Amino acid sequence: MADVIVVGNEKGGAGKSTLAIHLMTALLHQGVRVGVLDLDVRQQSLAHFVDNRRAWLAANAAEAPMPDIAPIESNISRASEDEGRAQLAAAFEALSGCDLIVVDTPGADTLLSREAHARADLIVTPMNDSFVDFDTLGVVDPVTLELKRPSLYSETVWNSRKDRAAASGRSIDWVVLRNRLAPADARNRRRVDERVQALSRRVGFRVGPGLRDRVIYRELFPFGLTIADLSPSIRPVSMSLQHVAARQELRDLMGFLGLSGEGAQLAAQ
Repeated sequence: MADVIVVGNEKGGAGKSTLAIHLMTALLHQGVRVGVLDLDVRQQSLAHFVDNRRAWLAANAAEAPMPDIAPIESNISRASEDEGRAQLAAAFEALSGCDLIVVDTPGADTLLSREAHARADLIVTPMNDSFVDFDTLGVVDPVTLELKRPSLYSETVWNSRKDRAAASGRSIDWVVLRNRLAPADARNRRRVDERVQALSRRVGFRVGPGLRDRVIYRELFPFGLTIADLSPSIRPVSMSLQHVAARQELRDLMGFLGLSGEGAQLAAQ
């Protein structure tokens, strides 16, 4: 079975879809056969990106690697739990020939999201530089700002990791990415970072760099492209030094996740 990367966070607006899109395209350009599951059946940002990509490449007679995608029925959220699990299992089975499967999840606690987390080999959780986002991961004391306990989402991931270890002896790697960091090293940023580090020691995730809030990431979405796709033959926007920095940022992210190199695969945990 293909290794599974789940991009998860029960808060909307953390940058899950942007991150999933960039992981997918970076892996494709490394020669990895990538499968895609978009479990955010309401927004479908990842699925729309793939549709945009196919249409733009065809309209411009350009070539770029494409992922395999298993469609999820929009009415799955209204299906019974057994029906939902069956549809999800069928989607994973359809992508079993891939090297890696990237799963984008909704910003909510849903059956599909929990089931996907349980199947993950790597969970990637983006969070913005804010106590609002940190609240999804951990609860702080309102007076001292000291960490009190993990949040419900952290407990969900913890239970998934515990169940996986008990069933197969293999752990789930969990990475929290500090996404959309502000350029200034503000006091709030340092406070959030201290609590993230404290929580990482308590529940066992790694903390790494995410993607900054760059115009180029949003600018390329309507074309179904990312910074990894830009080349002399694929250049729907003018290039600048900021784009070079963005490309290096993506390389650094892939390196941190252990996904760099041709035919990248997840290391056994």
